[in-house]
Parts: sequence; structure tokens; C-alpha cells
Amino acid sequence: MSAEIRALEPKAVWKNFADLNAVPRPSKKEERVIEFMVAFGNKLGLETLTDEVGNVIIKKPATPGMENRKPVVMQSHLDMVHQKNNDTEFDFDTQGIEMFVKDGWVRAKGTTLGADNGLGVAAIMAVLESNDIPHPAIEALFTIDEETGMTGAKGLKGGLLKGEILLNLDTEEDDEIDIGCAGGVDITAVRSYREEDTPEKVTAYTITVKGLQGGHSGMDIHRGLANANKIMNRLLMDGFENFGLRIAEIDGGGLRNAIPRESRATVVVDEIHHDAFAFEFNQLAAAIKKEYKNAEPNMVITARVTEAPAKVMELGVQEGITRAVYAALNGVYCMSPDMEDLVQTSNNIARVKIGGGHVKIQCLTRSSVESSKIDLANSLRAAFELSGCEVSLSGSYPGWTPNPKSAILKVLKKKYEELFNETPEVVACHAGLECGILGQNYPDMDMISYGPTIKGAHSPDERANIASVEKFWKYTKEILGNIPEKE
Repeated sequence: MSAEIRALEPKAVWKNFADLNAVPRPSKKEERVIEFMVAFGNKLGLETLTDEVGNVIIKKPATPGMENRKPVVMQSHLDMVHQKNNDTEFDFDTQGIEMFVKDGWVRAKGTTLGADNGLGVAAIMAVLESNDIPHPAIEALFTIDEETGMTGAKGLKGGLLKGEILLNLDTEEDDEIDIGCAGGVDITAVRSYREEDTPEKVTAYTITVKGLQGGHSGMDIHRGLANANKIMNRLLMDGFENFGLRIAEIDGGGLRNAIPRESRATVVVDEIHHDAFAFEFNQLAAAIKKEYKNAEPNMVITARVTEAPAKVMELGVQEGITRAVYAALNGVYCMSPDMEDLVQTSNNIARVKIGGGHVKIQCLTRSSVESSKIDLANSLRAAFELSGCEVSLSGSYPGWTPNPKSAILKVLKKKYEELFNETPEVVACHAGLECGILGQNYPDMDMISYGPTIKGAHSPDERANIASVEKFWKYTKEILGNIPEKE
């Protein structure tokens, strides 16, 4: 499989991507990929260092004739989102990503691909090892833990970098240039409950919601995709109100920045209601699938009879939690009044885990406006607190305020038009890029973000467009050769 990927053009990028994807690199477990990057820099004979939190910095002097150009920071993150289909046997902690080519796209076998942000990393590696690309002095910044807290960007100290321009290679549409992004905050609701003995004469079911598209909770939140946790809660609420359904456990969703694709629950219903419950469940499942027939054509909702659990959730807590999840907003909260088609504020109910006397619900709220972010976070906190949960807000990070007058933006727009004979879209995105955080310690650095076309990020459907990577590489080389002179 690796040979097939390495044969793609541009080989300089794809061979580095193949090398990188052979290294397990989960967020918060980046030791092996840090070691890999340090060895890469040392092998090239370039100054290579790691900072206190684990970010890797590799410095390359300007090529002859480019010494008077502004120094550039090229930045991408080392970690990747780990998601896989339920029927895929894969250990992200020990295995490299298994890739293949289909219909002009590079994909992975049942897992996320790691093109986010591995292709950015691979392109920077290709620049570092090149001998024929004109460029100014470069500081290659490879950050850690972007996907689950941005602790790499947060931990990068001011004064460590000397670059005046930052090229962030972490966006996912090759005709877009990003000049702003949303900030975010993690919301976690927890509580304990008393487990009760399962009533006698019940029928137990395993309810499953699966086959959803999932995706990036920032870039895809406006698409109207189904959230498996909200779908499951809707089914459970209906079963409770009509048939006294009792919950034994729920396990739905995964990472905060991934729209939940799957959820599973174990429940019981009085056996006298077996036929009526099955009929009502199938009716509601059919209605939900009809609602999402275009957005989620592969949705599967099932209720299968199973062995009865020994314990179920305390009734009062069950009712409070299901009502809280029903009330909690998921999806777009409001659109930006300043930039057309930009989501301003949103929330993703990412993870619902109930069982063994414990409830844990995890959300990620995003916004390009700090006050709106806190407003929605407080709304969610209120809903969960009313159900008896303790709610914490953590991991808050700022957005990146757009600068339409950016000097490097002018360079990128001009070069794009010259190379591709069309005008790029200048946008702000609803994802959380590291630029806003980096800008806190480097407020004078002129920042821009761009990248190749990647679809389905944060899901097993993640794929990278091969032709777009060629375009991205050509564009990157042209940008580096046209960096403005020092003032």
C-alpha cells in the first residue's frame, strides 16, 4: 500500500506522508512522532529542537539570494484524530495507517487518514529536505495535541520564533485562503446516580444508531448531519414517556471535535409492552431516517432483544438527564452577521457515557465571538445543572480575528490568480486553527492558512484529493519564492 502512495505526484510530499503515517500519533501520545521529527531534522543536518511541551522546531537558512526576505514560520500539527468503524480491527497506538487509492483520492481502510494535518507536515518536510526550492529563512513549527486541547500552541513561548510571517497549512479546501477562525471551549457535565435492580418481567434491548457520516465538528457542523447522541436520546425519551423504558447504559460518540457517528444503549421495557414498544420504535426510527434521507442515507437504527442487565439507572436521574440532553443545543447556534455563510457559534454534543452509577457528557462549543461562545456555554451549563450535573468549562482557546489588510494575504491572492487563473475565496472558518493561540505570544506575526482539499476529516471517510495535493505543492513553492523583503 505504501508503494502505491509513494508513486503519486508530487513524490516529495507523498513519500513523507507515507513515512509519517507509518508512525502512530494519537493526540496526547505524540512521543513517537516527536522522536520521528527530531530524527528527520537531525538527519538533514538542520538545527532541531523541542520546546518544553514537545513542539518540534526545525530551522533552515535562506537559499542564496533570499537572505533579504522576511523569515517565515511554516506550521502544522503532528497529532491526528483517531476514529474507526465499529467493524474495523485497528489499534491506533501501535499500527500505522493503512492507505489506498481510489477514484483520484487517497483513503484509509476503515479509519481516519491523518491527512489532517499530515499533508501539511509532509509538505513542510519536503521543503526542508529540498535543494531546488528558493525560500527565505524557515522555522518549521510542528505542534502537538492540536486536536484535543491545542496544548502545543498554548505552550509555545513568546520569543522562541523569529519569523515575521506564519504559513499555517491546515485548511481543507484548495481554493480557499483562511484569515480567521473560531475559538472554542470544552464543556463537561458529570454526576453519579444510584443503580436500581432491574424490574422483573422485562424485555431487554440493545439499541444501536450507526452508519452516520460524522465529520469535523467545526467544518461540517452547518451541513445538517445527524448526531448519534441526539438521535439516541430522542429514541430513549420516546420509549420512556410511552412505555416506561429504563436505561442500563449508553455509550455514544467519541472525540469532542468529531460529530458522533454511532451510539449504543442497553434498555429494558416491561414485557407486557414488548409488541407495542417494537411497533412504536420502528415507526419512530423510520420517521427519523426519512428526515435525514438525503443527509444520512446510510443511517441504521435497530433494537435487538438481549439479555437483561442486573441494574438500571435511578429513575429520577434518568428522566433529568434525558430531558437535559434533549434541551441542550447541538449544531449551529447562530451565523455570523459580518461574513456571509460563516457559522459564528455552534455546539457538538460529542460524547454521552452512562453506566455503573456515573454520567459523563462532553461537548465542544465553538465561536468566532468570545461573548457568544460563553453565552452558549452558559446555556448548556444551565441545562445540565438543572439535571443535577456538575458542569466544568475547560480548555478555552481564542479565535483568530480576520485581517483583510494582511500583507501576506496580498501575496497569496496574487500568486493564486497567476497560477490558476481564478480568484481564491478569502474566508474565515469555523474550525479551531492554532493561529489565534499563536498570535497571543506573537501578536505582530502576519498569519495566513491554506491547504489541499480534504473531505470527511475526523471520520473514517476522510480522504485527500490527489490532484489537489499537486496544486497545493505548486502553490506552496510559488509562495516561498515570493515572500516580501525585510523592511
